Amino acid sequence: MSASARTARPPEPALTHGRAAWLMVVVTLMWATAGVVTRQLEQANSFEVTFWRSFFTSLSLIVILPLWQGRAVFSKIRRGGRELWISGLCWSVMFTAFMVALTLTRVADVLVTMAVSPLLTALAARIAIGHKLASRTWFAIVLAGLGIGWMYGSQLGEGVLLGTLVALCVPLASAANWTVAQHAHAKGREIDLVPAVLIGAMLSAAVALPLAWPFQANAHDLGLLAFLGLFQLAIPCVLAMVCARVLKAPEVALLALLEVIFGIALAWVGAGEAPTASVLAGGTLVIGALVLNALLGLRP
Repeated sequence: MSASARTARPPEPALTHGRAAWLMVVVTLMWATAGVVTRQLEQANSFEVTFWRSFFTSLSLIVILPLWQGRAVFSKIRRGGRELWISGLCWSVMFTAFMVALTLTRVADVLVTMAVSPLLTALAARIAIGHKLASRTWFAIVLAGLGIGWMYGSQLGEGVLLGTLVALCVPLASAANWTVAQHAHAKGREIDLVPAVLIGAMLSAAVALPLAWPFQANAHDLGLLAFLGLFQLAIPCVLAMVCARVLKAPEVALLALLEVIFGIALAWVGAGEAPTASVLAGGTLVIGALVLNALLGLRP
């Protein structure tokens, strides 16, 4: 036996289905820390919060992505076509709207509104691409629409509707992003979402910078925002893409709903931000519709 054979390390075990499912649970828990961490900020304003989170996300991905995919990831950006940059623009809208919404309204309102993303995506695919939707998906869209309508209607007199409307930009941008990717796929062009996420983070930071100036964040705030950029967004986004290679789409959608539960619970326990009765009622309809649709989607 040669020396190289004796010293060669065994190949790393592939990610099993069970490990991928548990890893996706960890990912949702990391995503869910955004609300409670944002509530601990002392001086940073809405657009400054957005800038620093996107800035630290960009720095993190510039380091993480070459380690994961090699330096070729940067050449993908240079060679990327129009669809890649449109996808990056969609990501930037999601990153920006999410953080601005968190500074304008309750964490529960933002998370429940974001949860309708899979259903809006399905509806956008039906309108823009002509994808047929199963009866269960139409039922889920109607049920979730009732839940969101209940939430929005109750907020008309509370002064927090603006934040919820800003949060609605997140699932709308997500639906547009998926539709662009599917349209490119139909033409034989694939969009690599990995560099698109980096583009989105950089665009978000660039747009928020002039609105965030002059900076007011202290060292305490910068530490928390660096945590959000690295541990709440950059790392879990990469891990979610790894999990998506093993799990089925309905499984990913079902597990991703844990972010809503974890996020509301963390904000309640860690920041004393209890969800209102209308959010609980509307959120129950939304989450129930998504769970039902995902479970039925797992059937053969």
